[in-house]
Amino acid sequence: MGSSSEYVITAEFAATVVRVDVAPGQVVEAGGSVLVLEAMKMEHVITAPVSGVATGLTVAIGDTVAPGQSLLAVVEGDAPQDAGPEGAPGGVGDEERPDLAALIERKRILDDEARPEAVAKRHALGRRTARENLADLCDPDSFEEYGGFVLAAQRARRDKEELVQRTSADGVIAGLARIGGHRCAVVSYDYMVMAGTQGMAGHHKQDRFFELIKKLRLPVVLFAEGGGGRPGDTDYPVVSGNTVKSFALFAELSGLVPTVGIGSGRCFAGNAALLGCCDVVIATPEANIGMGGPAMIEGGGLGSFSPEDVGPVDVQSPNGVIDLLAADDADAVVLAKRYLGYFHGAVDGWDCADQSALRHVVPVNRKRVYDTDRVIALLADTDSTTALRSAYGIGITTILARIEGRPVGLIVNNPKYLGGAIDADAADKASRFMQLCDAHELPIVFLCDTPGFMVGPEAEQTAQVRRFSRMFVTGASLTVPVITIILRKAYGLGALGMAAGGFHSPLLTAAWPTGELGGMNIEGAVRLGSRRELDAIADPDERERLFEEKVAQVYERSRAMDAAEIFELDDVIDPADTRHRIVNTLRSCPEPPPRTGKKRPMIDTW
Repeated sequence: MGSSSEYVITAEFAATVVRVDVAPGQVVEAGGSVLVLEAMKMEHVITAPVSGVATGLTVAIGDTVAPGQSLLAVVEGDAPQDAGPEGAPGGVGDEERPDLAALIERKRILDDEARPEAVAKRHALGRRTARENLADLCDPDSFEEYGGFVLAAQRARRDKEELVQRTSADGVIAGLARIGGHRCAVVSYDYMVMAGTQGMAGHHKQDRFFELIKKLRLPVVLFAEGGGGRPGDTDYPVVSGNTVKSFALFAELSGLVPTVGIGSGRCFAGNAALLGCCDVVIATPEANIGMGGPAMIEGGGLGSFSPEDVGPVDVQSPNGVIDLLAADDADAVVLAKRYLGYFHGAVDGWDCADQSALRHVVPVNRKRVYDTDRVIALLADTDSTTALRSAYGIGITTILARIEGRPVGLIVNNPKYLGGAIDADAADKASRFMQLCDAHELPIVFLCDTPGFMVGPEAEQTAQVRRFSRMFVTGASLTVPVITIILRKAYGLGALGMAAGGFHSPLLTAAWPTGELGGMNIEGAVRLGSRRELDAIADPDERERLFEEKVAQVYERSRAMDAAEIFELDDVIDPADTRHRIVNTLRSCPEPPPRTGKKRPMIDTW
């Protein structure tokens, strides 16, 4: 050997010798095992400090050693590369560990590849699997799953292998991810596992995960497809199951973080309840959404129905349950990403239409209908708008948009429906949208063209007194910047509702030259104020001539410029300057203070 230096190995603590890997005179390699000691039920491998020959072995298996006791010595020298007993630790082996192999196998079972028949059935329906949706939604390699190994709580009914193979994640996948580079949480029921029903184990997992979302203040996307509460779980003592916290914990996220729900396929009972808590509901054409599925309906003695009879899209879209209608699963993911993008602040790079075109949108004829969608398309950044609840409350349009890259909420009257009069559905729609924008710090821009609130005996049957008043109480509670631009008509209480309660409530109330203002619409004001004079004229043609003459006289005193002259308006502006004026006003506003919690206790679900 090349050296005679001797290294003595001593015990560092009291222990028992449980293995001896060398014999006197045996060649050892630096780092190779020479002894194994056990202390407090833990094994400690003692390795050679240098390569050489083992000498002076003083212990045997079963001996108890004391701290500082000599165990053996190694005389340093050159040792062959394959020195040491076969199988002795000394480096990283290539052999597969059983525990790691078991983990890899359990992870494999979570993947769609382990369920080819279920996947094929899903694809045959033109649908994607839950994990395919998540892979499309989340940035690559960003999804980190929580509770993937949770099994259905049915150990008294099924053996372990069946539970592992058929109830992975207990039918609900949850994890942290990034979407478009931004932090997010995602939850998806898996219809291929027990029809996406809600089990007790899955509820416990969601309870933990929803609390984590609240703590981290993460936007969340929920894929809610599933049949609701699951009967048959055996591992928990349950009478009603009503001690679960999932619904309360998920509801607490309302107003704290943006929440997006996607309803596709069948979405009933508990799944639908979570979906309904979301800020926005996206649905695909084949969706059926209902608070009770066919079994619950029949159990209540209310008749037998197929799932397709309960809450189809052609019911849930016009009634306001659905905010956005997607073409399919892939489009639903696109819409979810687009929606979340409005809450990540301003974006660099934008384009817009020639603003001079706005000068010609409102007809010269003050009675001629026009399309306010055209105003929105011209005013907002190109390809930046998303209309919510477009099939419901169609007297008002609620739009998420960007102006010079900055996200805003637009609330716009629709003169093509009831002449722009605000009915009860439109008032609900506008009020709830105000809450959404205020909770998540989006400025609100009202584009006003309304003759007022809808009137008449039939209108009053819709509880409109209460529902209209939501616009006032909600408008008065807003803390985000508010701007009102009057396009044409601004009459009565309806106009006040489109200005957060009054023309001096917004940061800016301006009108286009086509603007006309009054306490009520001009025709109504003339008929009311000149009733005796008009009724005294027997000739209907003469009566109509006088009526039109008086309307023209009142109109001449009701133009936007007349209101601006007595400071009922802040300004009358060239329509082509509308974007510029909005942007400059918003630039004058301070940035909102850092959030430590909610601004609003919640966002109404309706």
